[in-house]
Amino acid sequence: MRNDQRPPMRRTLLRLAAGLGAASVVRLVAADTAGTPFRRPTAPSTVAAGPQSALRTKPLSYRLRPMTANTPPRYRPAAPPVRTRPFEKLPDIGRAMVLTFDDGPDPLYTPHILDTLRKHDVRAMFFLCGEMANDNQDLVRRISDDGHTVGNHSWTHPLVTKLSRAGITDELGRTSEVIEKITGASPLWYRAPYGAWNRNSFEIGAAMGMEPMAWTVDTLDWTVPGTDSIVHRVREGAAPGVVVLSHDAGGNRSQSVAALGRYLPELLDDGYRLTVPRRR
Repeated sequence: MRNDQRPPMRRTLLRLAAGLGAASVVRLVAADTAGTPFRRPTAPSTVAAGPQSALRTKPLSYRLRPMTANTPPRYRPAAPPVRTRPFEKLPDIGRAMVLTFDDGPDPLYTPHILDTLRKHDVRAMFFLCGEMANDNQDLVRRISDDGHTVGNHSWTHPLVTKLSRAGITDELGRTSEVIEKITGASPLWYRAPYGAWNRNSFEIGAAMGMEPMAWTVDTLDWTVPGTDSIVHRVREGAAPGVVVLSHDAGGNRSQSVAALGRYLPELLDDGYRLTVPRRR
């Protein structure tokens, strides 16, 4: 999302999303990457970059493929079922937490977040807006090359529940296409803007091979509440399986950057593993 403008119903939608509860268990495993170098698993060769119009030349059947046809079998999980609610926390991953960042990548803030994660040898999930990814392709490559999970956060950050099925397909399909073009792999996770989900988004996301990911702890950093407030929310919500929502774009995210530098080493000192989920 390019700016800090949010529809006024955001608070209501966030409360609605929080009340959905944890999703049914899927075969997930937390990747224990401590001590391993930042290196992306072998992926198919990246398609040569072209004009933006090239992203929309593939037929709809391409957008609805569960996963990339050329992906090596060991990196191709089973197609997911159609969910009725998103994952809000991850079960059975031990004393581990997941950090997630939405709306980027942003050339001003995302590099600082990546630097902090690299410093502590931690992986996170980045849910990218397609228009931001297309405008900042080198940053998308860096996120992927550093071993982070690249997720789909729609193209323009719309309120998905107000879109037709064709509109949702376009928003998710274009974003998956640009991510695959840049990184060589289609995203396996997506997050609805504002946490607003509906049956159409669950069905279309699953048809594209993606699982829906929500969150457990909302830092509310988009309200620019102050670095101390962001750190406090993360520390108070810390628990095994928790998914933390923060932002690396969409407005002034300097507080989010500063807060990460404080709470991340504290979580590690408390014995938490900061990891990313892998599907199998």
